[in-house]
Amino acid sequence: MEPKEKSNDCQDCWNTCTTSSSLKRHSQIYTSKELYNCAVCGKEFSRKGNLSSHLRIHEKQKPYFCEICGKAFTQNCDLRKHFLIHTGEKPYVCEICGKAFNRTYSLRMHKRFHTKEKPYACDICSKVFTERQQLQRHLRVHTKEKPYACDICSKAFTERKTLKAHLCVHTKEKPYACEICGHMFSVKGSLKNHLRIHTKEKPYACEICDKTYRLRSSLKSHLRTHTKEKPYACEICSKAFSEKQNLKRHLRIHTSEKPYAFNKCGKLFYQSIYLKTHIRTHTKEKPYNCEICGKAFRRTNELKCNLRVHTKEKPYACEICHKAFSERKTLKLHIRIHTKEKPYACEICGKAFTVRCTLKTHLRTHTKEKPYDCKVCGKLFSRTNSLKAHLRIHTNEKPYTCEICSKSFTVKSSLNTHVRIHTKEKPCVCQICGKAFIQNNCLKSHLRIHGKKNLMLVKSVVK
Repeated sequence: MEPKEKSNDCQDCWNTCTTSSSLKRHSQIYTSKELYNCAVCGKEFSRKGNLSSHLRIHEKQKPYFCEICGKAFTQNCDLRKHFLIHTGEKPYVCEICGKAFNRTYSLRMHKRFHTKEKPYACDICSKVFTERQQLQRHLRVHTKEKPYACDICSKAFTERKTLKAHLCVHTKEKPYACEICGHMFSVKGSLKNHLRIHTKEKPYACEICDKTYRLRSSLKSHLRTHTKEKPYACEICSKAFSEKQNLKRHLRIHTSEKPYAFNKCGKLFYQSIYLKTHIRTHTKEKPYNCEICGKAFRRTNELKCNLRVHTKEKPYACEICHKAFSERKTLKLHIRIHTKEKPYACEICGKAFTVRCTLKTHLRTHTKEKPYDCKVCGKLFSRTNSLKAHLRIHTNEKPYTCEICSKSFTVKSSLNTHVRIHTKEKPCVCQICGKAFIQNNCLKSHLRIHGKKNLMLVKSVVK
């Protein structure tokens, strides 16, 4: 079927009529002075027949039935449009890209994607839209109007399709199935978005950096990285976020809500991603592999940090001393050297630490806990670092080499002590006689000359 001639297009609204006589009748909408008002909602019509058709919406009358699927409609023209779904007929073709449509209206709206035409502007915020319906829906953001209410739970929505999707929560209905993987969806739009996973289609492109996305919402979120817009603010601490979901997660810090629990150990989490990562500590799963060294990781962040070891990239710099770090959290900890901040205090002895894990390790000096055991000889350790250093005794590994004489050591601290032989540095000084030593052990032995009680006077500048 050929598309209708342009001579039957209405010059006021660009609606396409089938004949010149129907166009003439349609044009009376804009020329007729007599109006017919709906007594129920107040909507105005130029023709009495249009009012009669409209009243069926209020009266729930649907006299026009589809003979194929039984779906009913209030108007005959709506039935005719619907029938094209079954016949697959799409007579209206876009001259630019060749895409076909079953309605002239759909073709008209589609053409605006090519022309970038957005004729409908919001009087409040000046945002522009391609369709009148889009503007109408947008205005509800300002008016807070939610005309579509759920009959079951009374939850209200700005759009009918959102209500339709919500009703599936109650009915558990998922009528849309993916033909490729069988995944079920409650909304047709969700299926459409899902299919792009299989087709690898990313139709939404950023006009600034050309990055493409599968979902319009993902593009919208991405654009905020360019605009630096953060429209979602926390009412408690005023922290702002670019995405609503991030604000929702942040609020759990204030409410102490941890909705994600792991059944095996009972541990609770703020976010589902933290739960997923935690589960891997039980399953020993490490799905992220480094292509350079083959090392595997539980989290993508760990992989990113590892890659920076290879690339030597250090994107996080200290504003005070300009020292650079590969991780943001390492910079955060480093800054405490300048601020002297030690937020983690021991409840037993009062000693404070800059890092939580250092406090955790320190507590073992009180509890005498040694959770790390050597699989070779069974020796126990309070810290993983101590175990790692000990294991080198069995493997004969000596990774720390002196640059002056090439002597190697299993522990970095042993190398540091050894280097003093070359530099003649003696930082460990006896407070009684002033004699200086390379290491603490030598000073301790020396103090026995002065008496046993003086063993407490060890003063070392080396940590």
